[in-house]
Amino acid sequence: MDDRLERAVRRRLREAGRQFEAAKRAYREGRDDPAGSASGAARYDLPVDDKGGARIVCRRHAEHRAVAVDDAGRPTCFDSDHPDCEGCAEDVRDGVVETW
Repeated sequence: MDDRLERAVRRRLREAGRQFEAAKRAYREGRDDPAGSASGAARYDLPVDDKGGARIVCRRHAEHRAVAVDDAGRPTCFDSDHPDCEGCAEDVRDGVVETW
């Protein structure tokens, strides 16, 4: 590849990377709702049951649960002394918790 073509390709790739990162950042900021108007399951974009409880799969007990989620991303069944509960809360905040 000649030098001009290589520079042009690299420049386009860097530009595409910057656009991708800006889009990810905008999505994350919109999802996290910096205004604070959303709370609980809605704030973390979790599916809910008819009573408004977030439908998650409990890591600790390996069962389906419909629970409330606080603004810090912790389900009501959260136990700060248990590593599975800590991992679950982190997954809720990151948007990768297993749901049903």
